[in-house]
Amino acid sequence: MRKQLASAALVSLMALFLSACATTQTAAINDNAKAALAQAEKDVKEAKTKFALWTTADGALKAAQEAAKKGDSDGVVKASHTASEQAKLGIAQTSYPEITVK
Repeated sequence: MRKQLASAALVSLMALFLSACATTQTAAINDNAKAALAQAEKDVKEAKTKFALWTTADGALKAAQEAAKKGDSDGVVKASHTASEQAKLGIAQTSYPEITVK
């Protein structure tokens, strides 16, 4: 029983470590790009929690993360701003009146 618990704990720690290693590498981009990416991640997360995430916002965030991996600061800023804007529009859309077809 103790071996199973120890094995389960070890597997959990390894999974946690590997997930931390899988985060976006942003060391080669400038501070403006890092801030834009962080804001986009926040905005997309908020839209996702409100079930208002547009696929365009998700795609733009993925493009920003890929640009960050390549060290393309301008690409990160451009894609991050698109992701943030699309996420905010998705959230705003939830307050639109419902349309009924007669």
